Amino acid sequence: MPAEDLSSAALADKPREPVPSFTATELAALGARIAHRTWADGLTRWFWPEGVALAGLAAFGLASDSGDDKLVRDWVSQHLTPRPEIVHVNDVAPAAAAVAVGYNSELRPYADWAASAQRSASGALEHWPGDVWADTMFMVGAFLARLGRATGETGLIEESGRQYILHARVLQDEQTGLFAHGSHHGELIPCFWGRANAWAALAAVEFLESSSGLMVPGTEEVSQRLERQLSSLIAGQPEHGVWDVLVDGQPETAGILETSAAAGLAAAMLRAAALVPGRFDRARQAGWLALRGSSAYVDEAGYLTGVSAGTILQLIPFGYSVIRSDRPQLWGQGLALSAIAAGLGVLTGTRR
Repeated sequence: MPAEDLSSAALADKPREPVPSFTATELAALGARIAHRTWADGLTRWFWPEGVALAGLAAFGLASDSGDDKLVRDWVSQHLTPRPEIVHVNDVAPAAAAVAVGYNSELRPYADWAASAQRSASGALEHWPGDVWADTMFMVGAFLARLGRATGETGLIEESGRQYILHARVLQDEQTGLFAHGSHHGELIPCFWGRANAWAALAAVEFLESSSGLMVPGTEEVSQRLERQLSSLIAGQPEHGVWDVLVDGQPETAGILETSAAAGLAAAMLRAAALVPGRFDRARQAGWLALRGSSAYVDEAGYLTGVSAGTILQLIPFGYSVIRSDRPQLWGQGLALSAIAAGLGVLTGTRR
């Protein structure tokens, strides 16, 4: 066996100190700076990076009364006619933001497409033919859960939970509860990527929020799986709040931080703690630390820095140590805003 390549880890920057604390006013101001930069740079396509950014903008607008949710509605209105073609599962992602700002019946074709999209032998939606990725849990699952809640179609909420469970049965480690990035032709690639864990945790929270108060099958299994995942993440969270790009302590990625994962997990943890008091109480403190830690990487221009580029499945841990993180990314902007919205929800008593 070749020796581990620790060169990238040895050159990793020293982690930043987390922001000491936030008032609601300070958090809203940070969100406004990120939102302004995101709109200024432009959202040009109906695709998943824009979808994650729009979801964060909508959540921030609804939590802060900044008006960004109204801008999201305007964007959706401009891009939904003619309806964008659905080619890949990720094309569904912007529809979740559209539901958040009041669209529903217009988005039915996306639910219909998901119902007939290519699946694995177990029934999990595939990211590519033969591949099951954690990303899909959020890109499709959040939309189905939200649309089901908005229209009263509990079958859509149930399908969101079913997809979470089917993906988790493939990707979630039975011992640690952490999620691998993906599997290829039935073979799990055991790289526990941070952003994959953020997608999975957010998908679980979206389902639990949408199924709240309803008798939807799968609720307890989703809760248990989320609880196991968050427990491991909390145990492995560093003092500065931001996990390595692989969250299970791999030597080859030690000290190589990934801020968008921390922001996404902050949003999931804070929302889970607010949704199920008692069960996810430990996640509240960890969520705040992840929010404070990731916020230290927002620059004066309003970019969340330290966000890894779009990442395909890597066969070995070292592959995740060389993904560039020197450019702004829309998913980083969106996940940062989602975390800020969740924090504002705690501080002001609002939701999303």
